[in-house]
Amino acid sequence: MGSSFWQVEVDRVSALEWARLIDQFDDANLYQAFSYGAMRWGADNLSHIVLRKDHEAVAIAQLWILRPAKLRLGIAYARRAPLWIRAGRACDPEVFCRIVQAMEEEYVRRRGLVLRIMPNAFLQSERGELVTMALKRFRAETALPDGEERTLVLDLSPTLESLRSRFDRKWRNQLTAAEKRNLVVTSGTSLEEFRVFESLYRDMRLVKRFESSVDAAEFALIQPGLPEAHRMRVFLCFQDETPVAGVVASAMGNAAIYLLGATIQEGRRAKASYLLQWKLVQWLKERQIRWYDLGGIDPEKNPGVYHFKRGLSGEVKHLTGTFTTSTGAISRMISAGIALHRVVRANF
Repeated sequence: MGSSFWQVEVDRVSALEWARLIDQFDDANLYQAFSYGAMRWGADNLSHIVLRKDHEAVAIAQLWILRPAKLRLGIAYARRAPLWIRAGRACDPEVFCRIVQAMEEEYVRRRGLVLRIMPNAFLQSERGELVTMALKRFRAETALPDGEERTLVLDLSPTLESLRSRFDRKWRNQLTAAEKRNLVVTSGTSLEEFRVFESLYRDMRLVKRFESSVDAAEFALIQPGLPEAHRMRVFLCFQDETPVAGVVASAMGNAAIYLLGATIQEGRRAKASYLLQWKLVQWLKERQIRWYDLGGIDPEKNPGVYHFKRGLSGEVKHLTGTFTTSTGAISRMISAGIALHRVVRANF
């Protein structure tokens, strides 16, 4: 057998082609969608790299290119990337190593940028161990987007009956109570449904007066640019035809992630959030999604949300973190660290 032919392509794909590529990976996620990157950082500030093996795309990554005007450096940031688990295939360490090398060559050596990678992988997992080993020469960082360091992940492979039986007893009781009320749950991907959710979210924030880096309106703007198969799913709960709670989730590849939730006073009394989560789990099962990431937890600062999510009996997971590399003198590396802290944290 002859040796394999490897090829790297940079910034050669359209938004439509990128969406088609994402569909080929089990580790696909919303943060790597073109529409997400274009809305968050601007389409002109995105870069796309594709690694091919014998002409087949085996790894891809979307990066945000940031060049602060007052700094003599720039940052190439890959969030929940690269994607390198082809659908239905096992982890291939060589693929990950090669895509990281390609990213270093393009963004660090050729463009002179600081390369910052936040892999889509959890510690104490096969993928996490491979990623950590491959990035051991990088500088490990602890800073992650707010609430994203720890999460709860629910394995959806058991039957619905088995999943429900594993929920915390009090959580199941609240779900049963919600099912006995006059509640109706709908779901879809339209902007109209997103607008209803936005209204619920605003009302909830006004009452609870909490600060959040999450902008529901921004997610609504991302939605139209996504292909239908990649669009976020909006679940709404109505009581007497009045919306009282909502949930927004994204399902791509073999995993889903909880993005936003909102419940007003009437919804809290009706235990609507429990019914919404159950309907979402049912929908994910229909889509044959394997994993449900409950979207970050902070037991210390937000114990109420933590206990609610914990009731679904997911497993606590920690992301591998972020990894950074650059060239140049130590002083430049220090400057890069300051820039990362001040600029990147301000944008997440």
